[in-house]
Amino acid sequence: MKILGIETSCDETAAAVAEIRNTKFEILNNVIASQEKIHAKFGGIVPEVAARKHIEMMLLVLEKATVGLNLKKDIDAIAVTAGPGLVTSLTVGVETAKTLAIALNKPLVAVNHIEAHALAGLITTPIPNFKFQISNQCQSSKSKALFPAVCLVVSGGHTQIILVEKIGKYKVVGETLDDAAGEAFDKAAKIMGLGYPGGPAIAARATQFPISNFQFPIMVKFPRPMMNSGDFNFSFAGLKTAILYKWKELSKDKKGKELDALKIMFAKEFQDAVVDVMVGKTIAAAEKFHAKTVMLGGGVAANKALRETLANNVEKYFGGKVGFIVPDLKYCTDNAAMVAFAGYFKFLAGKFVDPFKLRADPNLEL
Repeated sequence: MKILGIETSCDETAAAVAEIRNTKFEILNNVIASQEKIHAKFGGIVPEVAARKHIEMMLLVLEKATVGLNLKKDIDAIAVTAGPGLVTSLTVGVETAKTLAIALNKPLVAVNHIEAHALAGLITTPIPNFKFQISNQCQSSKSKALFPAVCLVVSGGHTQIILVEKIGKYKVVGETLDDAAGEAFDKAAKIMGLGYPGGPAIAARATQFPISNFQFPIMVKFPRPMMNSGDFNFSFAGLKTAILYKWKELSKDKKGKELDALKIMFAKEFQDAVVDVMVGKTIAAAEKFHAKTVMLGGGVAANKALRETLANNVEKYFGGKVGFIVPDLKYCTDNAAMVAFAGYFKFLAGKFVDPFKLRADPNLEL
């Protein structure tokens, strides 16, 4: 079968076609139209601008994703992100999917954006009996069992630790009490004048530390908020405040190489603080819930320091008894391939929705 996925939860207009043949899940086309440059001049996402751009790009993206296919004959089902996200953006994708489902008489499934991110690492994971269930084996994992799994989903709008008992059965065991990690990266980058989006900007500066032939007059140290709170929740508001005041204090009258060096030091320490907390909480959750696998997903999952630190800690604390799964970089940021993937399992479970009744839900819970 072939399934069409549609994603418009924030500022990426995306469509993908996936083919499931026997036990293999293959992404035939995965098209993304990014609005990053448009929103960069505003320093963040402007919802109405994002929605208007989705309307402009939706049909072009769909045409490219389905090139060479006859929608009526070749597409067996349609999956669309129904939430959470920006309601104006979500509505464009949802209404498009509803229209196609009605016009083509195809079954429609509604996908939770967080679920899609959580499962994205499994797209390229060889799993026996794939067509029917994911339950026992995970060949890319050092562990024979896949579930229960603990998944850290980190993006611009969400930071959650999710207990995945099996596909379709989830429990949020930890989440941010204020800002998401991706949002914290954006605001920290703005404070330092590094531009938007903040995650890649800070990561790029952090890799330049330490600077050869340069002596830092002082080394900054930021707090690791809620590291020892005894639960799996996060808080990044205080960390943003800490970097704001420290930056104002130390950047005053700094210019040229000295200012650049300060940005590099701040970026490295800020990234380390965020990564330390997220990794520490995830490892603790994996231990408590006796996880067989630790998974990572979301846009911030593209951060090299986070990927490597979490992988190293899974190995350090569990020594091969727990597997680690992370998506390919192309499946970390918002995309429709992960929507088609998550939608496939809803299709198998017969969880179809009435296209005349489906509405975008910006607060859709997992």
